Order: sequence, then C-alpha cells, then structure tokens
Amino acid sequence: MANVKKSAGKKAASKDKKTKDMKKKKNTAGKPVKKPAAKISATSKKTGIKKSRSIKLKSKTRKKEAEIVDAESTAAARAKALEKIKGYSKKDLEHFRKIILERQNEIIEQLQNLKDQMMDPTTGEYINENSPYSLHMAEQGTDAMEREKTFLYAQRENKFLGYLEEALKRIDAGTYGICVECIERPQHLCETCPLIPKPRLEAVPHSQLCLPMKQKQEKK
Repeated sequence: MANVKKSAGKKAASKDKKTKDMKKKKNTAGKPVKKPAAKISATSKKTGIKKSRSIKLKSKTRKKEAEIVDAESTAAARAKALEKIKGYSKKDLEHFRKIILERQNEIIEQLQNLKDQMMDPTTGEYINENSPYSLHMAEQGTDAMEREKTFLYAQRENKFLGYLEEALKRIDAGTYGICVECIERPQHLCETCPLIPKPRLEAVPHSQLCLPMKQKQEKK
C-alpha cells in the first residue's frame, strides 16, 4: 500500500511540474527575446571614427562644390544681364577716366609729400624716437602719435589707389558706372537705374553703388 501511495505522489508531482512548465511557456509566448549585448572591439571603434570623418569630409567637399556652382551660375547670370544693359557712352567713360587719373596723381603726390615729411633730410632715413628733433619725452610721444596718424592716412590713401585702379579696369571692360545691386534686378531707386548717376561718379569715381542703394545697405 505504501508503494502505491508513493507512486501516486510521484505522478501527481510530475503533473504539477508539467502544468507549471506549460504556464511559463504561455506567459513567455509573443515576448521579444533579449539578445546579449555584443561587445564592440577597438578595431570596430576606429573604423567607425574613420567612417564618420570621411562622411564629414565628403559633406564639406560637396558643400564647397555647391558654393562654387552657385558662384559660377551667379556670375553667368550677371554676365547675361550685363549684355542687355546699355552702359555709359565712350565719351562719358573717357570723362570718368580723366577724373580717376587726376585723383590718382593727387594721391601719389600727397603720399610723396608724407614720405618726405617722415624722412630726415640729413641722413635720408625715417625720423624715429632717437632723432635730434625729439628732445623731450613729451615731444617724443607727440612725434609717435603724428607718425601713427601719417601711417594710417597713407594706408587709407593706398587702399583708395587700389579702388581707382579697379575702376579703370571696369572702364576698359565697359562695365563702369553700373550699380552692382541692380544688374540682375533693377531697384529703380534712382532715375538712371541700373546706371549710377553721373554726379555720384564724379564725386566718388570708384563707386559701384548708387547713393540710395548705399544708404539702404548702411541701414541694415
């Protein structure tokens, strides 16, 4: 009898175990199985860094290429627009050339005078703090300030000479006196648009903007 009871108990325990296993299977059914996180090796990290760098370089290259294409297309559009614009006559251009050349000669003469002022007539060298003309500390300080002012003025005049030289090139190219902001899309801010009015060019011969457009840009 005891053996029968033991076998019956074993059968009941095995049934309970099977029931529990079935319940576990039902509960876990349909749930995503979590896979163990893969270990990233040092080599794969380096490869990833190289790839990201190459992607960045490619994007920068593409951006530069796009900018070059945009600049070329803009230049081409301006060139086409310039062909349609009737600029100043040859007589007017020669008039402006004469004004520019006169300004150039004036500036060159002024620069030569400034150079002469800064030269010691006895030594033929530039005057400095150790010159006998500067006897006191106060005078030395004044001399230094004057030299700095002279240098800045000369620098500004040299820059102006460059602008005048560029204006002469535009006269030779036949594009002188055209407002650069009104080539493709005239703004009609002045009567002669897209041409810069003559009085403006006579006063500021290197100008590439009409006065209203210049004032408009300065307000921004």
